[in-house]
Amino acid sequence: MVRLNLLLLAVLVALRAVARHVAAPGAQALRRARARASEGARAYETEFGQLQLEQSTWAMPVRVEKIAREQLRDAASRAAPRRGRSAQAARDDRRAPQR
Repeated sequence: MVRLNLLLLAVLVALRAVARHVAAPGAQALRRARARASEGARAYETEFGQLQLEQSTWAMPVRVEKIAREQLRDAASRAAPRRGRSAQAARDDRRAPQR
Protein backbone atom coordinates (compact mmCIF):
# COMPACT_ATOMS: atom_id res chain seq x y z
CA MET A 1 0.00 0.00 0.00
CA VAL A 2 2.85 2.35 0.81
CA ARG A 3 4.41 1.61 -2.56
CA LEU A 4 1.15 2.45 -4.32
CA ASN A 5 0.90 5.74 -2.46
CA LEU A 6 4.48 6.63 -3.34
CA LEU A 7 3.85 5.71 -6.96
CA LEU A 8 0.71 7.91 -7.07
CA LEU A 9 2.62 10.75 -5.43
CA ALA A 10 5.37 10.47 -8.02
CA VAL A 11 2.81 10.49 -10.85
CA LEU A 12 1.10 13.58 -9.41
CA VAL A 13 4.41 15.42 -9.05
CA ALA A 14 5.33 14.52 -12.64
CA LEU A 15 1.92 15.63 -13.96
CA ARG A 16 2.18 18.92 -12.08
CA ALA A 17 5.63 19.55 -13.56
CA VAL A 18 4.33 18.83 -17.07
CA ALA A 19 1.28 21.06 -16.52
CA ARG A 20 3.45 23.88 -15.24
CA HIS A 21 5.77 23.53 -18.23
CA VAL A 22 2.82 23.60 -20.67
CA ALA A 23 1.15 26.57 -18.97
CA ALA A 24 4.32 28.70 -18.68
CA PRO A 25 4.15 30.40 -22.12
CA GLY A 26 0.51 31.33 -21.58
CA ALA A 27 1.31 32.74 -18.16
CA GLN A 28 4.15 34.80 -19.61
CA ALA A 29 1.85 36.20 -22.26
CA LEU A 30 -0.67 37.13 -19.60
CA ARG A 31 2.04 38.83 -17.52
CA ARG A 32 3.17 40.85 -20.53
CA ALA A 33 -0.42 41.87 -21.30
CA ARG A 34 -0.93 42.92 -17.68
CA ALA A 35 2.27 44.98 -17.77
CA ARG A 36 1.16 46.75 -20.96
CA ALA A 37 -2.24 47.46 -19.45
CA SER A 38 -0.62 48.84 -16.30
CA GLU A 39 1.62 51.13 -18.36
CA GLY A 40 -1.41 52.35 -20.30
CA ALA A 41 -3.33 52.98 -17.07
CA ARG A 42 -0.39 54.97 -15.66
CA ALA A 43 -0.23 57.03 -18.84
CA TYR A 44 -3.97 57.78 -18.63
CA GLU A 45 -3.65 58.72 -14.95
CA THR A 46 -0.80 61.10 -15.77
CA GLU A 47 -2.74 62.69 -18.62
CA PHE A 48 -5.83 63.01 -16.42
CA GLY A 49 -3.79 64.78 -13.74
CA GLN A 50 -2.36 67.17 -16.33
CA LEU A 51 -5.84 67.91 -17.67
CA GLN A 52 -7.12 68.60 -14.16
CA LEU A 53 -4.25 71.00 -13.56
CA GLU A 54 -4.89 72.73 -16.87
CA GLN A 55 -8.60 73.02 -16.09
CA SER A 56 -7.92 74.53 -12.69
CA THR A 57 -5.47 76.99 -14.28
CA TRP A 58 -8.02 78.07 -16.86
CA ALA A 59 -10.67 78.51 -14.18
CA MET A 60 -8.52 80.68 -11.89
CA PRO A 61 -10.29 83.98 -11.18
CA VAL A 62 -7.11 85.99 -11.82
CA ARG A 63 -6.74 84.49 -15.28
CA VAL A 64 -10.42 85.00 -16.09
CA GLU A 65 -10.18 88.63 -14.97
CA LYS A 66 -7.01 89.21 -17.03
CA ILE A 67 -8.62 87.78 -20.18
CA ALA A 68 -11.78 89.83 -19.61
CA ARG A 69 -9.75 93.03 -19.19
CA GLU A 70 -7.80 92.34 -22.39
CA GLN A 71 -11.00 91.68 -24.33
CA LEU A 72 -12.66 94.82 -22.95
CA ARG A 73 -9.57 96.89 -23.75
CA ASP A 74 -9.58 95.54 -27.31
CA ALA A 75 -13.29 96.24 -27.70
CA ALA A 76 -12.90 99.75 -26.30
CA SER A 77 -10.00 100.55 -28.62
CA ARG A 78 -12.05 99.46 -31.64
CA ALA A 79 -15.05 101.53 -30.54
CA ALA A 80 -13.09 104.72 -29.77
CA PRO A 81 -13.23 107.52 -32.33
CA ARG A 82 -10.23 107.67 -34.65
CA ARG A 83 -9.88 111.47 -34.84
CA GLY A 84 -7.88 111.71 -31.62
CA ARG A 85 -10.77 113.11 -29.57
CA SER A 86 -12.11 111.43 -26.48
CA ALA A 87 -15.30 109.42 -26.55
CA GLN A 88 -16.93 111.93 -24.21
CA ALA A 89 -16.19 114.81 -26.57
CA ALA A 90 -17.69 112.87 -29.48
CA ARG A 91 -20.87 112.23 -27.46
CA ASP A 92 -21.12 115.92 -26.49
CA ASP A 93 -20.90 116.92 -30.14
CA ARG A 94 -23.77 114.64 -31.04
CA ARG A 95 -25.96 115.94 -28.21
CA ALA A 96 -25.36 119.58 -28.94
CA PRO A 97 -28.25 121.30 -30.68
CA GLN A 98 -27.72 122.01 -34.36
CA ARG A 99 -27.65 125.76 -35.25
